[in-house]
Amino acid sequence: MARTRKRRMMNQINVVPYIDVTLVLLVIFMVTAPMTNPGVVDLPAVGQSLKQTGAPLVVTVKKNGEAEINGKTLPRDALLAQVKQQLAEKSRAVVVAADEKAEYGKVVAVMDLLKQAQVEKVGLLFQSAP
Repeated sequence: MARTRKRRMMNQINVVPYIDVTLVLLVIFMVTAPMTNPGVVDLPAVGQSLKQTGAPLVVTVKKNGEAEINGKTLPRDALLAQVKQQLAEKSRAVVVAADEKAEYGKVVAVMDLLKQAQVEKVGLLFQSAP
């Protein structure tokens, strides 16, 4: 009678094949790394900063929808002419400051007016309540 022996399960992982694959991959990366063409990134120089030429032109939208420049309430056509005139004298940014009770549509109408005046730089001004 032949005796059958029970084989015991192996409870250890053979890591030698994993090490072999890792070393082969390492060699491949080391050989191909010098052949890659790195991309050129143009970083800004230290001395180059955004400098504004002057104070921005502030267009204020009141809660009733009227727009004013320098404390003068102007109708739509006069506002457009005033913005064009002031920007022709000196190129600068325009900032729209609106009352918190002003309708959104009125603020958008003023921004549309600035777009018609071909203003390139338009910003929104936010002032928190004191």
